[in-house]
Amino acid sequence: MSEEGRGQHSRVLDALGLAVTAGEYAQGSVVRTDEVAQRFDVSRTVVREVVRVLESMHLVASRRRVGVTVRPADEWNVYDPRVIRWRLAGADRPRQLRSLTVLRSAVEPVAAGLAARNATPEQCAALTERALGMVATSRGRRLEEYLVHDIAFHRIVLSASGNEMFARLGDVVAEILAGRTHHQVMFEDPDPAAVTLHVQVAEAVREGRAERAQELTRQITVGALEELDVLAP
Repeated sequence: MSEEGRGQHSRVLDALGLAVTAGEYAQGSVVRTDEVAQRFDVSRTVVREVVRVLESMHLVASRRRVGVTVRPADEWNVYDPRVIRWRLAGADRPRQLRSLTVLRSAVEPVAAGLAARNATPEQCAALTERALGMVATSRGRRLEEYLVHDIAFHRIVLSASGNEMFARLGDVVAEILAGRTHHQVMFEDPDPAAVTLHVQVAEAVREGRAERAQELTRQITVGALEELDVLAP
């Protein structure tokens, strides 16, 4: 696919994905591919490729003589990072953030405890480096820079757990953290207590203190839920 084709594909995919997840197309409604092609001034080939991607996410189903039908929300692949991104861009953002943060609170503390047992010296060093990066960017409204270190920190924890299922949630957690930042569900500067907790988690993992790493990470996720009570009630 050419550069122009990839650009058109991404543009239409994002537009339709947002429309479906926001409820602009009701469950069971039919999306007309020719109308989509005309609306976005793209070829039917581009639209067909977009529909294939949406089908892979279980957002729509394509059947001959029926067309492209929007599937019920309880059938969507809600773990797909793009689906998460689209849902966080919609009006249902507060509920989505809470649901995703509860998921984090169930997974990340356990992952941190496992990381304290299984992390390699290289992973420990990388975790400390990212925690210090969070400290360095936690003042002066540098949220985008802070986000880079924050996402990397949590990816390392999940990966260092040694559990492949936890590791695969790295993209999910990245979208949660990015969504909070990009949709202004963050304070202008991160909570200093939360920043300190990340440094302490890195120390606990490096020292092999599993229970402490798990408890400190639990405090991080509890704090994230409490922030949502204020910023996205």
